[in-house]
Amino acid sequence: MSDDIKDDINDEEENPVGGDEDVRVIKKYPNRRIYDTQTSKYIKVDDIRDMIVDGIAFVVLDSKTGEDVTRSVLLQLIIEQESENNPLFTTENLKSFIHYYGQVPHQGFADFMNQSLSFFQSQQDQLRDTYSDMMQNNAMKAFQDMNKKNMDMWKKMSEGFYGNIKK
Repeated sequence: MSDDIKDDINDEEENPVGGDEDVRVIKKYPNRRIYDTQTSKYIKVDDIRDMIVDGIAFVVLDSKTGEDVTRSVLLQLIIEQESENNPLFTTENLKSFIHYYGQVPHQGFADFMNQSLSFFQSQQDQLRDTYSDMMQNNAMKAFQDMNKKNMDMWKKMSEGFYGNIKK
């Protein structure tokens, strides 16, 4: 371990993330190396991705200034992911993002993106929970319950449709 890292770890300064012990501190060095202070080892950007997927809270701090550089590391990760064979964003999406940076009030776009991603995550969580319940319980009962709900909806819709025709 280098003396710089030992000095950083042994510093008696206040916790840079406001005393939240559950937030893992990652330090980024000028040589672009990333150091996980919890595991006391250098990590790669892919390890940051794994932390995100695993739901581990973290902050990336510049080793010299203590500045929060989490966003720049996350952007680096997105660039690497987008450079692979199966990018998430189309060229048109990226052009739209760039276009909105040029607009003075781009907060509306940022709010829309945040709400859309939150809604999408909520739907994914709901789907995962439903699928998990279905696999843990009797799958046939889950399908029967789903079919009953669909039939009830169909019945109500049909009654409304045919009831309006008779009138």
